[in-house]
Amino acid sequence: MASDFSFDVVSEVDMNLVNESIHIALKEILNRFDFKDAKASIELLEKEKKIVVRAVDDYRTKAAVEVLFNRMAKRGLPLRNFTQGEVVEALGQTARTEVAIQAGIPIEKAKQMVADIKARKFKVNASIQADQVRVSSKSKDELQAVMAHLRSADYGVSLQIKNLR
Repeated sequence: MASDFSFDVVSEVDMNLVNESIHIALKEILNRFDFKDAKASIELLEKEKKIVVRAVDDYRTKAAVEVLFNRMAKRGLPLRNFTQGEVVEALGQTARTEVAIQAGIPIEKAKQMVADIKARKFKVNASIQADQVRVSSKSKDELQAVMAHLRSADYGVSLQIKNLR
């Protein structure tokens, strides 16, 4: 039996579900009457971790983003990890906006989590490893208390607990 138990706190977004949500939202936009002649498009840029939404004006662009967010919510994606930029009027009578995808815990949020765990005086070791936080302890009860605390706290991103050993 292991002498130390641990778990990882991560913030992940399933890109396959994002892609499916985009395709379903595009189908809905093509069938809706209020999007007739809107020339709306939704494009996933996976390497830059963002989604680009385009339409003929800012109203329809915002409506397309709303349709996309509704589809993502129905798929169970954490909407906290998606931040919409402002709508920019582009040339050619179109408007566009970018939706940034936050995958991984930002370093400032990770530092805040570690400081919060230490301030609560749990008997655990918390360390930042790239875009995740690893929490380890000799006691499973302490780890469960930390899990409960992290689930109840608000850090601005959706958190998942993985690799409980």
